[in-house]
Amino acid sequence: MNRELLRDAESTLVDERRPLDPEKLGALASLPDGEISSLAALAHRVRKAWCGSGVDVEGIVSAKTGGCPEDCSFCSQSSRYDTTVSATPYLSADEILKAAREAESSGASSFCLVYAMRGPNRRAMSHILEMVALVKAETRLEVNVSAGILDLEQARQLAEAGVRRYNHNIETARSFFDRIVSSHTWEERALTCATVRDAGMELCCGVLLGMGESDQQRVELACELRELDPSEVPINFLNPRPGTPLGTVSRMGAWEAIRWIAVFRLAMPGVILRYGGGREITLGDLQEMGMTAGINGLIIGNYLTTLGRSPEEDLKMLSDLAMPVEMISRLA
Repeated sequence: MNRELLRDAESTLVDERRPLDPEKLGALASLPDGEISSLAALAHRVRKAWCGSGVDVEGIVSAKTGGCPEDCSFCSQSSRYDTTVSATPYLSADEILKAAREAESSGASSFCLVYAMRGPNRRAMSHILEMVALVKAETRLEVNVSAGILDLEQARQLAEAGVRRYNHNIETARSFFDRIVSSHTWEERALTCATVRDAGMELCCGVLLGMGESDQQRVELACELRELDPSEVPINFLNPRPGTPLGTVSRMGAWEAIRWIAVFRLAMPGVILRYGGGREITLGDLQEMGMTAGINGLIIGNYLTTLGRSPEEDLKMLSDLAMPVEMISRLA
């Protein structure tokens, strides 16, 4: 029965190039642990059929850290929690350019400017636009931005400035969302996602797994995310941060993480499915297996408030797996 389910999913996704319906996706997500290797192998075949063998590599920088007024329960940058992350000024042009050049020299083809805020005011927009222009002028990197909730005029400004991709993570399923954050709604985030696409930018919209959501809610999340039509989906795993409401939650197991990487690939066969935060502590020695379970994008170097592993380790992993670094984009 399990083998038949896997063969039928492969036929639908690879031969017919049709999406899986939610019921079939849920059945695949419910396969026993002994079938996770087979599920991962299917996801890898689907990834290669839809996206090829290339891996999109991105660097990021926290251009404004801490002091965020939102109450996301997982986030050490929220001003509402007593954490080790303090509000700091915007990074200077020299600091951002240094980070961009380091990312480029490490093999990244894109670079994301990340601002901890509900959404940009006039001062923030001025800084963002100035830094986008600087990085584009001084490097060959494509520039991406993450700065919270946008209106259409702001989105159009960013698109006109040459921002390729805007990141606005949905994080979790609509049915679980109000257990994680109350200062904005799932619908507000979904509206910004639509606004980004309406302005002509690619949408990067990620998830954070392991916050206490059920398996059914993870399948719900994958289907809701598919409806938002992102070009890129970062897969983040909760790395509990001291002082936050989720600071004592147990981390997801590595084998379970492999299962959900594969499920999200099967739900969205054509996206950049990018390793995000928490992969090192969640997957450990199974990071290479994650690359053969559907992943085709990496954030290289450090994250926003936590350390990643060295770019050299990631590039060696890609070389060992014969996965070339490529820029992947839906834009012409």
